[in-house]
Amino acid sequence: MSLAFDGASIDGSGYRDVADLAQRSPGWLDTAVTVWSAYGLAVFALLMILGWWQARRVGAAAAVTALAVPMVAALAFVLDDVLKLIVREDRPCQSLQVRTLEACPAPGDLSFPSNHAAIAAAVAVALLIVSRCLGAVACVAAVAMAASRVWVGVHYPHDVLAGLLVGALVALASMLVVGRRSSALARRMTAAAPLRLLLTAS
Repeated sequence: MSLAFDGASIDGSGYRDVADLAQRSPGWLDTAVTVWSAYGLAVFALLMILGWWQARRVGAAAAVTALAVPMVAALAFVLDDVLKLIVREDRPCQSLQVRTLEACPAPGDLSFPSNHAAIAAAVAVALLIVSRCLGAVACVAAVAMAASRVWVGVHYPHDVLAGLLVGALVALASMLVVGRRSSALARRMTAAAPLRLLLTAS
């Protein structure tokens, strides 16, 4: 007997509508969304690298803040996974008889909240503190990532909304702590020659 939570009662009808729309959409659109859903997190990795590269030219404290972004994303992933284990929601493609663009994950692969959405939101919000321009790009990309996970059929809408919220809250709290300690951390890191290379442009 499964103890997993069935989230279909929350927005299962909305999920069905999106899944049906995906089946009726042009092939090129479905392919683009599927590729983005599967590999789009690589774009966030590139944005983090670019944010760090630019921050080095601003100063050591700014570089420390930028270096914290990947750790914030990792923390968001861990906390999101803990929530998954607590809620234990089945994937919608396991609970509802619908055709999906992406193969349905195996039973036991939990749905709520979305890891992809949490990571994307964490990076986006953290990057807003590093660079408003890069953060704005990442925010748009995060919304696109969240939407794509519903479009390909592996998440309910409430899964990705919760993932975005988890990621954003983790990033806000974490970057607040980092901001208060970035100068002190920068001084300690610049005292070590190997670490100094991570904080300065020259």
